Amino acid sequence: MQPLFSPPWWGSNPHLQTILPVLTKIAKVALQRERVELEDGDFIDLDWLSTPPSGQPLLVLLHGLEGSADSHYARRMLTACARQQLAAVVHHHRGCSGEPNRLNRSYHSGDTADIGHTLKLLRQRYPQSPLLAVGYSLGGNVLAKYQGEQGNASLLSRAAVVSAPLELAGCSRKLERGFSRLYQRYLLRQLQQKMLAKIALSPLPVLQDGNRVRQLNTFYKFDDQLTGPMHGFAGADDYYRRASALPLIGHITRPTLFIHAADDPFMSHSVIPDTTSLPTCVQYELYPHGGHVGFIDGGTPWRPQYFLERRLLQYLLEDENAGTL
Repeated sequence: MQPLFSPPWWGSNPHLQTILPVLTKIAKVALQRERVELEDGDFIDLDWLSTPPSGQPLLVLLHGLEGSADSHYARRMLTACARQQLAAVVHHHRGCSGEPNRLNRSYHSGDTADIGHTLKLLRQRYPQSPLLAVGYSLGGNVLAKYQGEQGNASLLSRAAVVSAPLELAGCSRKLERGFSRLYQRYLLRQLQQKMLAKIALSPLPVLQDGNRVRQLNTFYKFDDQLTGPMHGFAGADDYYRRASALPLIGHITRPTLFIHAADDPFMSHSVIPDTTSLPTCVQYELYPHGGHVGFIDGGTPWRPQYFLERRLLQYLLEDENAGTL
């Protein structure tokens, strides 16, 4: 039976569900940073809560677009892990750990190579520890795509995907309409500043004019002129088609949970998979409310309580709680 999520009487609005968690203060958890050098000369940063004792599980967190270990959902999950004495580490996408990455490239919704590198590193270090993962938003699409691409070769024992834009073209169109345009504007401003900083250091082969970056005022334009060409795609349409995880869900063979809210202002209904054809190892939970990476289910507007951490840890530690890990 699917766990019941319902918002409090004051919290059913999808924009409140999406924005209030960002505005709510969450104590920062002490983390230890590790820099991982990549074969192409770039780097990624891992932020460690703790390392796993022999044979105990390790949870890997993948943040969303322009997120980090400081994102509200990451802080809450790390706090929950600390309470349960569960080892955890945040995998930062390139350039998202507070320092620009070295190469002209950045990160994108379909880039599974870096998380694959991180998971191989963790498997080598902790061969007896089950690897678990949670991906949020963009990081959720990356995680779902990794699971589908790898199939039986996935290094994860269990995974959970939250509010993921599994069908990128539809989500791009959704963010051009209504109130969702405010989210687009907010995120694009961050992406534009990051690209302008890159151009100031070294002009990008695909776009050398900073003024043109400022004119890319929709995700489609930004992805068509920058994200796509920077990462080997012909443009936005090619990028959206090849980077979307939805077509790969049928290839997942390891236990994977998907959580969506039907009122997510970042998502179109095109992200919802055909549940009649999902692999038996895939569990899909669609809730009427919850916003984007929100899922407030109690408390007050000043001290909200959340469904996500309880549900995610319940699912991810299901085998351990059954005594089989």
